[in-house]
Amino acid sequence: MAGNGMPTLGRVKVCDLSPTEGLPSDSYKLAVTTLSQSLAQYSAAIIQFPPTDGALLRSGLDSARLYFHQRDSYPTTTNDMIHTNDSREWCKTSGYYSDPQSWQESYEYRPGLTFTEAAASMEFLPPSGLPDIFGLLGKASRLVLDAIGFYLNLRSCPFTEILDNVPLRSNEISSSVLSVCCYARPSFHGAQHHNLTEDEQLILYSDHDHQLDKSMISFVKSDKAGLHIRDMHGQWILVDVDLGPQEAVVYPGLALYQATAGYVSPAVYRTDLNSMQGSIEGRFSLAFKLMPKSMTNLSCSEMRAAGHGVEAQFQIPVSVDDFMQRPHSNDELFNRQTLQSFTVPQSQDGSMKQLKKRKKSDSRLKPLPPSKRLRLEAQRVLKERVQEIADKKGIKLRFCNLKDCENNHNTINSPCAHIKMEIGWPQGVPFVHPHDLPNKAKIRFLETYEPGWSETHDMDLSLSEAAQGNQHVT
Repeated sequence: MAGNGMPTLGRVKVCDLSPTEGLPSDSYKLAVTTLSQSLAQYSAAIIQFPPTDGALLRSGLDSARLYFHQRDSYPTTTNDMIHTNDSREWCKTSGYYSDPQSWQESYEYRPGLTFTEAAASMEFLPPSGLPDIFGLLGKASRLVLDAIGFYLNLRSCPFTEILDNVPLRSNEISSSVLSVCCYARPSFHGAQHHNLTEDEQLILYSDHDHQLDKSMISFVKSDKAGLHIRDMHGQWILVDVDLGPQEAVVYPGLALYQATAGYVSPAVYRTDLNSMQGSIEGRFSLAFKLMPKSMTNLSCSEMRAAGHGVEAQFQIPVSVDDFMQRPHSNDELFNRQTLQSFTVPQSQDGSMKQLKKRKKSDSRLKPLPPSKRLRLEAQRVLKERVQEIADKKGIKLRFCNLKDCENNHNTINSPCAHIKMEIGWPQGVPFVHPHDLPNKAKIRFLETYEPGWSETHDMDLSLSEAAQGNQHVT
C-alpha cells in the first residue's frame, strides 16, 4: 500500500461502510482500504451520500446563506466575538459567533444546549435542518471511525465508551457539534476589507496559518473550494475543489491521534480566502466534529489489546477535558508510524502472528517514570472520587490557575474556598487540576481521597520530585 500511491483522494460510498453480521463483504473491505489509504496519503477522503442525503446537505448550505445575509454587517456586541483562548468552553459553544480578524462567522448547533425552535426573543431564526444534518453526519462519522478500527484490527465499535450516547439521554448535552460557517462575507467585513493593503492580506492567509481539529472525526461540506489539507509529503492539497453535490470531505482529528497511539495522524488544514475576495457572497460550509465526552479518558487500551506497540508518551490515559485545554505542538505529531503501514487482515493465522510480534515488542517498552505514574493516579482519583462527590452535591468543578491560587488558597475569602470545603479538598493544596500540581501536592491529594495510597504504591518521592523538573506538558 505504501508503495502504490493514490493519484487523488479516495472516494467511498457511505453505504459501503455499513458493516453486516458475519464475514466482511468484498465491498466493505474495498471501501475500508480505499478510505484508509486516502487518510494515510492525504489525511482526508471524500464520502459519497445517497441523493436524498445530498439534498439535505445542499438545503443546509442554502439556509446558511440566507441566515448570514440577514446578520449585521459587523458584530455590535462583545457576545458575538469568538474567544479562541478560552479552551475551557470547548464543549459549551452554541449559537452565533464571529471573528472579524479572520472574517469568519459561525452558528454552532449542539443538541441539548442549542434551541432550534422559533422563539419570540430570537432576533434571527437559526439555519434550518440542523438536527437532521447533525444526525446524518454523526452517523457517517461513526461509520468512518469503525472502519478505521477494522483496518487497525481493533474490536467492533472500539471507541463507543468515549463517545456520546445514541440517542442522548435526558438532560445530556452533546459533546459533538455542527458548525454552520461563513467566510469572507463582503457585507460582514465591509470597510475593513478595503483598508487592508495587499501585503496585509498575504500575511493573513500565510502558510503558517494552519489548524488542527481536536475531534475524533471531522466532516466538511462547502459550497466553494477553499479547504487545503497537508498530505504525507508536506504539500498542500485543495481537497474540496471537485466535490459533487452528494459528497463531503472527512478527515481525522487530534483526539483520534491520541486514542490510536499516533497511528492515525490528524489533518493539518487551512482555509484559503484569497480567491474569494471578489465574491459577492463569501464561502459557506457545514462542519461536523465528532468529539469525545468530557468526563472520559483517551487511552490506548484498544490498540494495546490488538497487539500494537504503544510508545511511552501514549501509555498514560489522558483526561479528555485536560486534552482539549492543553496546547499541542505540530512538530511532535508527524514522525511516527501511521495508518499507511497497515493492511486489512487477510487471515486469522496472519493476524495472530502479527499480534504476537507486536506484543513482544510492546513488552520491551520502558516502565513509566514516577512523575508520570503520579499524574496517571491523580487523573484516576479525580474521575473516580472527586467528580463523584461533586456530582452528588451538584457542584461544577472549575479549577483555578496555579499561580493565582498559590497566593489565595489559605484565605477564607478565596474564590474557591466554598468548593474546596464542600468536596473535602486537602488543606494547603492549591485548587488546580491535579495534573498541574507539584508531585508532593499530588501525593497529598491522593492520600486525602484514598487514605493509605502511599503504603500501597511503591513510590520513591525523591525520584518523582527530581523528575518534576523534566516533566513536559503538551
